[in-house]
Amino acid sequence: MSTGIAILGAGIFARDEHLPAVQACSLFSLKAIYSRSQESADKLAQDAANPVDIYFDSPCTSGRSLDDLLKRDDVDAVTIALPILVQPEVIKKALGAGKQVLSEKPIAKDVDTAAEMVRWYKDTRQEQIWSVGENFRFLDSVTFGAEQIRRLGGNVVAFGLKVYGFIDENEKYYQTEWRQTPKYQGGFLLDGGIHFVASLRYLLAAAGQSITQVTSFTSLLQPHLAPLDTINAMVKVENENGGQFCLSFGVEFKTDFEIQVVTDRGAVTVLPTEVAVLTKDADGERSERRVRVRPGSAVKAEMAAFAESIRTGKSDPRGTPEQALADLQVLQAMLESGEEAGAVKKVQCAT
Repeated sequence: MSTGIAILGAGIFARDEHLPAVQACSLFSLKAIYSRSQESADKLAQDAANPVDIYFDSPCTSGRSLDDLLKRDDVDAVTIALPILVQPEVIKKALGAGKQVLSEKPIAKDVDTAAEMVRWYKDTRQEQIWSVGENFRFLDSVTFGAEQIRRLGGNVVAFGLKVYGFIDENEKYYQTEWRQTPKYQGGFLLDGGIHFVASLRYLLAAAGQSITQVTSFTSLLQPHLAPLDTINAMVKVENENGGQFCLSFGVEFKTDFEIQVVTDRGAVTVLPTEVAVLTKDADGERSERRVRVRPGSAVKAEMAAFAESIRTGKSDPRGTPEQALADLQVLQAMLESGEEAGAVKKVQCAT
């Protein structure tokens, strides 16, 4: 029996990712779509495979509000893809109405807001599933890379993440007012950068390590990406060894992301469509194995995991609010260190 689900938000990510992912999941049956405007809700509904009901705030219409949608008995779950500052209130409202929730990353605008939400959830709503959508933890390259790191074993001796990207003024995600004039820390470094913190944390966790300390320098290379678009950080993990975290959305000559974890038994390098594993045998002879993996956003895999969590009543560990809070704790520590000219910031992650 399928679970009735509604999509809250009708923007770019809801159209490009949430709608196709919900419709691809046999455990879900799409019942409704909500957006702040009737026009945007109706536009997304037109892309749905089957007729769905729409709900909206403007124009004000009796029986068509978000509260009305959340009263429906045939809607047991919701996905939420709304602006960062709006999401916490909607998450609480949906959980308070008894719905299972998948909300998009980041979990909130800052650590204080996120920590309060996690406490509230654990105190009052833990019997429901609340997953925070971090699709990079479902990427084939990242999940396969984590498997290889676990198989490799050994003690982490070095690691690094390098992402040189570019968000120009024609980029579709830049064409949203709340991103052009962000009222939250970091701008695109929060909105998009959280993906790469999550990826690095996931791969380090596969080696039994978590981030404990950061020191970073932040800068703005492209004025239209204010307040910041670049982080260059040194990161320390539990065993006291360190690595690098280099992320920019302001480098015009962009390159694919690369994450490497090196242990005393070998090295694993994760690229968007390939994972390389470097090892040596008992005689010291080195060998490298490269495996191609499927590209893609992995939102369909993430949505399927959410559906399975509802079916079993057990949250997928890749999407827990605690994991999302830990991602934000690391990123905020980097931003705060940058504000203080590279001051060392300790990180006590939620997980």
